[in-house]
Amino acid sequence: MVSAYSAMLKTAFLHNAIEPFFTGGAASVCEDQSTLVTSYGEDVVISDLRTGKRIQKISGDTEQITTLAISPDSQYLVVCSRSLQMRIYSLPDCKLVRAIKAHDGPVIVMHIDSTSSLVATGSADGVVKVWDLAGGFNTHTFRGHKGVVSAIRIYGQQGGTRWQVASGSDDMQVRIWDLVKRKCAAVLDDGHVSVVRGLDFSADGSLLISGGRDKVVNVWDLTKNKLVKTILTFEQLETVGFLAPGVIGNKNEQLIFTGGDRGIVRLWSALSGEEETPELQKIETTEEVGVSEILYYPSWTNLIAVLSDQTLLEHSLSSNDLPISRRLSGNNGEIIDLAFVGPVDESGISGYLALATNSPEVRIVSVDTQSLTILTGHSDIVICIDASFDGIWLASAGKDNVARIWKWTADSDDGGFQLYATFKGHLGSIGGVALSKLVEHNGFPRFMITGSQDMTVKRWAVPKLSLVSFDEPAEVTKPVYTKKAHDKDINAVDISPNDELFATASQDRTVKVWDSEEGEVVGILRGHKRGVWSVKFSTYDKFIVTGSGDKTVKVWSIRDFTCVKTFEGHTNSVLKALFISHGAQVVSAGGDGLVKVWDVKSGECNTTLDNHEDKVWSLARRNDDNVIVSGGGDSVITFWNDITEQELERKAEQEEELVEKEQDLANFVYRKEWKNAIILALSLDHPARLLNLFRTVMSEHQEPGSITGLRQVDGVLSSLVPEQLARLLGRIRDWNTNARTSVVAQRILNVILVSYPPEKLLEVADIKRTLDALIPYTERHFGRMTELLEESYMVDFVLRQMDEVLTMKIEEL
Repeated sequence: MVSAYSAMLKTAFLHNAIEPFFTGGAASVCEDQSTLVTSYGEDVVISDLRTGKRIQKISGDTEQITTLAISPDSQYLVVCSRSLQMRIYSLPDCKLVRAIKAHDGPVIVMHIDSTSSLVATGSADGVVKVWDLAGGFNTHTFRGHKGVVSAIRIYGQQGGTRWQVASGSDDMQVRIWDLVKRKCAAVLDDGHVSVVRGLDFSADGSLLISGGRDKVVNVWDLTKNKLVKTILTFEQLETVGFLAPGVIGNKNEQLIFTGGDRGIVRLWSALSGEEETPELQKIETTEEVGVSEILYYPSWTNLIAVLSDQTLLEHSLSSNDLPISRRLSGNNGEIIDLAFVGPVDESGISGYLALATNSPEVRIVSVDTQSLTILTGHSDIVICIDASFDGIWLASAGKDNVARIWKWTADSDDGGFQLYATFKGHLGSIGGVALSKLVEHNGFPRFMITGSQDMTVKRWAVPKLSLVSFDEPAEVTKPVYTKKAHDKDINAVDISPNDELFATASQDRTVKVWDSEEGEVVGILRGHKRGVWSVKFSTYDKFIVTGSGDKTVKVWSIRDFTCVKTFEGHTNSVLKALFISHGAQVVSAGGDGLVKVWDVKSGECNTTLDNHEDKVWSLARRNDDNVIVSGGGDSVITFWNDITEQELERKAEQEEELVEKEQDLANFVYRKEWKNAIILALSLDHPARLLNLFRTVMSEHQEPGSITGLRQVDGVLSSLVPEQLARLLGRIRDWNTNARTSVVAQRILNVILVSYPPEKLLEVADIKRTLDALIPYTERHFGRMTELLEESYMVDFVLRQMDEVLTMKIEEL
C-alpha cells in the first residue's frame, strides 16, 4: 500500500490558527479600523480587524475586565478591571506605561475623546473622573450621581474652548460636566425612568441623546438644557449614537442609531422621531441575541455592532437598511466537527470551513477573511457534518434527530449555503452522517447515510429538486432502508470512495462494514477495548482507520477485515482519525489535545502537532492534501500546512553550506590563518575542532607577551561580539570540567578576563550561569596546581639532599 508513496511522507508542518478573541464584554476599535481590541476573560486580545487575525494577547491582572478603550489615533490602550486598577499601554509595543488606582469601585464605562488626549471614566462608586491620557494623571473629579455611572461621553475639539462630559447613571439622571469651569453645568433628570445606557453628542455639540432600558431615546437641546424629543423604540437600549450628517440621506437630516435587546441596529430621525430602518436586518439565530455596543466614528462609512453572542457585525452605511457586509465570530465555542466546503478554485481548494460548534447553528467561516455565515434550521446541537468532494453539498445532523442537506447557491442572500432538504425518522440524536462520494451526472449526491443513538443506520435518497432554484426545502420522512446496526450509540459513519460500502463506528467497541445497496453487513471489525469514536476509509486503497476510547488508532484491511496496524501514543481517547499522503500516513486527534501523524508502513509516529489546550474533536484534510485542519474544545481552529518539501530543501542547502564551510576551515588551518579559522569554528559550533586549534597554537607558538602563544589569536579573542563570546564561554565551561583540557580553557579565559571590562561581560547571554559553573572547577584546578607546586618543593629538597650525600661520598673517595 505504501511503497509507491514512501517518498511523500509528511514530517514537517507549519501552523496558523483561527483563535477566539472575544468572550463578551467590552470591545473597541481605532478610527482607521486597523486594530480591534476585545476583552477575553481576564486578558485583552488585540486583532487585525481587516483579517480577524490575532496580533497580540495582553495578560490581565487576574480580575475580570470591566471596560477598555483604544485611543482613536491607535497610540494608547486603556484597560480597567475589578481590581480597581486602570492600566495604560502604549501601542503597538503593548508596553505598560502606568497602572493607577482609578476609583474606589470598578470602572464601568469609559470614553476617550476624539483628540486622543483625555479619557473619561465612570465608576460603580458614582464618581466621574477625567484623566490626561499621555500623562496618566487625574485632571477632574466630579461627584453628584447617586448610583452606578452606566454611560459616559466626552466632547471637545482640538483648540476648542468647549469641553464637556455627559454621564448617565442608574439614578436615571443625565449630568453635563463643564471641564473648563470644573463644575456640573446641568442635571437632566426628567427624561428616563430606568438606567441610562447610552449617550452621544451631535457633531456641533448642540444636541445630546440619551438611551436607556426604559425603551426611549431622549434628544436634549444643550443650549437650553431642555428635552426636545422623546423617541419610543419599544426595546431596552444598550447603546445610542449620532451618525455623521449626510452619511445616509439628506445632509440636513440628523440620524440616530440604537441597539438593544432586539439584536438589530436601527436608525431614527432626531427631528421627527420616526424610524428610518426597515425591518429587514434581524439576524436569524436560535438564541436570544442583543446588541451590547455599537462602534462608530464620524469618518466611517460603516458601523460595527457588538452582539451578546460574542460576534461582531459590520453594517454598511450605503443605505438605511444597513446591509451586513461582514460578520466576525469572537468565539466559535467548542468545535465538535468541521469540513472544507464551498466551491473549489482552479487548484481544487475550498475557501470555507463548515463548523459544528456545540450549538444548533452550522457556521461557515471564510479561511482568508474569517468572515462568518450562520446556517439556522436545527433545533438542537449539531453533532456531525460532512461535505461532498466538490464542496457544493453539506450535510449536518445532531441532537434534534434530524439530518439536513445544504447546497451552495450563488444567488442566495448570503452567496453561500441554502437549506435543500430535511430528513426525519430517527428516534435518537444522530451521531454520524455521510454523503456519497460519487455524484450523479446532474451533480446530485447519490445518497446519504445516517447513524443514531437509536442504534439504527438509515440510507436516504437525495431528492432531485431544480438545480437552478428551489423555493421550499424538501422534507424526506421515508428512508430507502433502516437497519438495526449496533448495541450502543453510533458515533461515526463513513462511505467508501466507490460508494459500494459504508462503515459505522459504535460505542459497543465494534465497527461494521456494510453493503451500501443492500444494507447488509459484510464484515465486523473487532479489537478495540473501548467505544469507537471515528472511522474513515482510505481514498486510495482498501483500508479503514479507526480511533477509539482505548487510546489507540487501528488500520484495518477491507479484504479480510483484519487489523494490520495499531498505533499507540495518545494518552487519552482518540476522537478522530483519517488518511493522508495517498493512504501512506494516518492523522489522529485525541482528548489529550494532540494531533499525531503516523507512518502506516512502519507504525512509527512521524510527528506530534501541539497547538490546542483542550480535546481535539475534529480533523479535516484539504483537497490538495497539503493542509490538515483541527478543531477543539478550546475554540481554536488550527491549519497545519505541510512544509516537508521546503524543510528537506532547507536541510539540503544547510548541508551543502556546511560542507563548504568545513572545507574553508580546513584550508584556513592548513594556511595557518588562525583568525579566520577560530571565527569559522565558532560559527560552525565545532568544539573539538576549536579545541584542537587552540592546542595547536599553544604547543607550536610562544610569542613573547602572548597568553595563547600568538598575539594574533589573542587579538581575535579580544574582539568577539557578545554572541560569539557567549558561545566561546560555553565551550570554556565544558573544557574546564576536564583536567586534560583545563589548561587550554584557563589560558583562553585569561585572555577574555584581561580583554573585556565587566560591563561588556554582563552583556553576554546567561553569563551568571556560565560563571557559576566555571568558578568551582577553576578553584579545584587551582588547588591541584598548588598541591603540585608544594610537592615540587619536596622533590627539590630531596634532590638537594641527594646531591650533598653524593658530594660527601665523592670527597671520601
